Amino acid sequence: MAMGMNGLLFYAGFFASYQGPALHLQAAIPILRIFSVEKARDFYLDFLGFTWDWEHRFEAGFPLYAQVHRDDLVLHLSEHHGDATPGSAVFVRMQGVDAFHAEVSAKQYAYMRPCVEEMPWGRVLAVIDPFSNRLSFCESQD
Repeated sequence: MAMGMNGLLFYAGFFASYQGPALHLQAAIPILRIFSVEKARDFYLDFLGFTWDWEHRFEAGFPLYAQVHRDDLVLHLSEHHGDATPGSAVFVRMQGVDAFHAEVSAKQYAYMRPCVEEMPWGRVLAVIDPFSNRLSFCESQD
């Protein structure tokens, strides 16, 4: 069904005069697929230093959905097969990448020894979680 010119003018006038709340986008919260709560806790809490905020299951034995955070970075971790795809990537802007590198290196995590790489867009510490999700922590060169 085609909309006539009068309909377009009506909508254009409506939106031009709209006085509702101002548009404001907030930070996105990536959802990362996990397959083991134990391995997720070991990686995100023990290795990367995140805090486990909350978790939800519809019933005992059902898949987990949880939130972790560190400073202003919030991640959702999900065992639900439809929530996310293994092998996802998250780009995190940060300050103090060298201090973060020293912190994670001191933990002697058995499955990863990340390094800081110089890239044209900044200094990057990239890690891959046990579920093949890649997190790139980048300190801008500005």
